Amino acid sequence: MTTLVRSTDTLTRDALAVLQPGFVGTTAPDWLLRRIGEGLSAVGLFGRNIVSPGQLAALTAQLRAERDDVLVAIDEEGGDVTRLEVRTGSSFPGNYALGTVDDTDLTRAVARELGRRLAECGVDLNWAPSADINSNPDNPVIGVRSFGADTALASRHTVAYVEGLQSSGVAACTKHFPGHGDTNVDSHHALPRIDVDLDTLHARELVPFRAAIAAGSKAVMSAHILLPALDPNRPATLSPQILTGLLREELGYQGLIVTDGMEMQAISAAYGIERGSVLAIAAGADAICVGGGLADEETVLRLRDALVAAVRDGELPEERLADAAARVRALADWTRRARGAAGEPGAASQEGTAPGADIGLVAARRAVRVTSGEVPYEPLTSPPYVAAFTPVANIAVGDETPWGVAAELAAILPGTTTDTYGSAADGTTDTPSLIGNVLGLAGDRRIVAVVRDVHRHPWMADALDALIEARPDTVVVEMGVDRAEPRGVLHIATHGAARVCGRAAAEVITGKGAGG
Repeated sequence: MTTLVRSTDTLTRDALAVLQPGFVGTTAPDWLLRRIGEGLSAVGLFGRNIVSPGQLAALTAQLRAERDDVLVAIDEEGGDVTRLEVRTGSSFPGNYALGTVDDTDLTRAVARELGRRLAECGVDLNWAPSADINSNPDNPVIGVRSFGADTALASRHTVAYVEGLQSSGVAACTKHFPGHGDTNVDSHHALPRIDVDLDTLHARELVPFRAAIAAGSKAVMSAHILLPALDPNRPATLSPQILTGLLREELGYQGLIVTDGMEMQAISAAYGIERGSVLAIAAGADAICVGGGLADEETVLRLRDALVAAVRDGELPEERLADAAARVRALADWTRRARGAAGEPGAASQEGTAPGADIGLVAARRAVRVTSGEVPYEPLTSPPYVAAFTPVANIAVGDETPWGVAAELAAILPGTTTDTYGSAADGTTDTPSLIGNVLGLAGDRRIVAVVRDVHRHPWMADALDALIEARPDTVVVEMGVDRAEPRGVLHIATHGAARVCGRAAAEVITGKGAGG
């Protein structure tokens, strides 16, 4: 007996339903609205799509005028990874800062306020939080995006974040399953490999995901990583053993499984986005995230057609595609009900006027850790020179978001100036020349050296040592993972580079804090 696949229209709608594409511009292009009308069930937003809360609310209203239940997703972790405040830096510290404070009520409150702002702008799916255990301190892509290296701590804060976010009516998407923390490769560039045994995975990586599932996380995002103990052949995103066998069957997860960005090199270089998307859905994924780099109609059509062809060729069971599309629609129904309960988005609040608007700064202040040198420190009263030792930003963070302390210091001490110093392409630098430039530009002003993950960058550590040798009164602000030994007359670890982290550091440097 011949089994007939469903009509082309139904297949096409299901294939569109599982895509979460991006686009270019601050208003929805005609092609996107047309595809939403044809069955596209989700849209992903990035920094390039956002100018202000009001503009974002108008954009999401434009999308929902075409289809009321379209999912509007965003990668808004807070901290270093922000899309809402991509041009200014985030009003919220990231996971590492929250884990450092280790107050789950605070984490829940921060996530609730972040979710409230997203919901007010019409966003209802957040590709956050990161539940990765930062077990490898040299990890080039996770770092401060993790709550920390302690499994129990990461688990309880993942739960608090999921609860806070979803209490605002925004679906959480816990990532990067089954855990990206023990990698030394950025999956944006290549395929990372984690060579640990099953016992370690269950005792470490999987614990926060079990907790998130128990807390009701509406979505889980897969990682483009190879874990030979689970599947020696395919990365997690494309692995039936990992997505279906482990996540669905063993862990009992019934929510939406979303892939990480399919144009990332870990997938696209080896499989191509069309083949990768078919394999991901076949493996158990329900939604294909694409659009960080490929953000055009052609990409949507290529993926749609690849999925339809795979069903017709018998490579992808039509029941699997239908199940994936149904899970997307089920989440869309949940978010629509949540929006109805909370009220439709209206005029978006600006920072400082909304309920709980200061919670991010409160959290950033609590996350600061200060180590004094041998010489007593006197708060600055005159404008300093800020030397920002800047590593190459990873793609998840992006290089368009400002970070540091110079702007916040200048607000307190007008006349503060700054320059940025980096390394050559091979990771080296001419330290004497660099320090000569810093000293020459600083003159007789106090120097504030800002670093990020100094333990991962030998050139940065060498420059910092040489600067402190020349100017022992240098203040050091570490805005990444604080693994290096504290140095300087005053060492301030902010545990993240969000704008509020910079403000908290500036308050310490000047003695102008909440009580100063």
